[in-house]
Amino acid sequence: MSDVLAEYADFLAGVLPGDYAERVDHYRHDDRLRTDFQVAQFEAGWLVPDWEPGLGGRSLAPGDALSVRIEGARRRVPRIHNVQGVGVVAPGLRRFGTPQQRDRLLRPVLRGDEWWALGMSEPGSGSDLASMRTQARREGADFVVTGAKIWTTQAHQSRWATLYARTDPDARRHAGISCLILDLHSPGVDIRPIPRAAESVDAFCEVFLDEVRIPAENLLGPLNEGWRVASESLEHERDMIWVGNWLEIEQAVDPLLRSGALDDEQLTALGRLLADSEAIRFTGLRSVFERMAGREAPEFLVLKAFGSETAQRATRFAMEAAGPAGLTDPQLIEDRIESLGATIYGGTSEIQRDIIGERVLGLPRNR
Repeated sequence: MSDVLAEYADFLAGVLPGDYAERVDHYRHDDRLRTDFQVAQFEAGWLVPDWEPGLGGRSLAPGDALSVRIEGARRRVPRIHNVQGVGVVAPGLRRFGTPQQRDRLLRPVLRGDEWWALGMSEPGSGSDLASMRTQARREGADFVVTGAKIWTTQAHQSRWATLYARTDPDARRHAGISCLILDLHSPGVDIRPIPRAAESVDAFCEVFLDEVRIPAENLLGPLNEGWRVASESLEHERDMIWVGNWLEIEQAVDPLLRSGALDDEQLTALGRLLADSEAIRFTGLRSVFERMAGREAPEFLVLKAFGSETAQRATRFAMEAAGPAGLTDPQLIEDRIESLGATIYGGTSEIQRDIIGERVLGLPRNR
């Protein structure tokens, strides 16, 4: 074990309950533990370990930071409450925010003191950000926004949202979009939670915007460059999502592998899953090394689609292989339900394939 991982292990031993490893499925729903663990990670510099001290990091080299993330995922450390806040919003604020925006907003989102929602998907558009219809017009010192968002995770629990709206209605699809920092307590904001399939699944919401005034100083990034803000903000989450997919697959099939109770057909299916899991791992590592060398790594786009789809196959296989018991096992059911959203959030598999075809392979547009 490297010195960095040994130090991280000591940190975990000091902040997690002594029986955490044996009762991880029990503790994963402990809200107080999740809250305290996020604060502890931030203060100790393990939350975003490759960032600078004071922002939840300790300036680790990218390879060491990756090792820490993999180790945390292997140990199934408590999941932070507001994943999109740390995984998407914070990188966007750090990259595009003004000094005033960073000073006011970065620390609270990283600590979990203030939750954020992502105002991206719209009714009739889904993950296709370029087809959005929400409008923001400039009036004096404000933008005035009218429109609707859907599948907005945790909006009813959040204070802020990064809201994407069309600020130039005459521009082409990917242009004319801007990102605005929206106070969700503003007049004209109507948030309606959507019923969910399980309590463990983060709540989705509809958000309706009726002539909502947003100060122009809340523009995040350049005017009409919201597509770039969204793409670069999402890169941080997509760069690491393969780690979770890879380990989810291993954790789903490992008990079956150890059971020795699979027939030949099931063993063949299991072998395919394990081979795909290794493909995800090595492609992810190769992509990280490409980025470290300053080169483009379009494989991350492939990993988002392939990893989430393979994780779905793994949870389905685990339930089917368990037989009738799989229909009453709370953990198998929860894992299966959670996996179903993996091909939707952060950009659907269909949108990922469009981006790969058009922007990586240079294929003609399909519409």
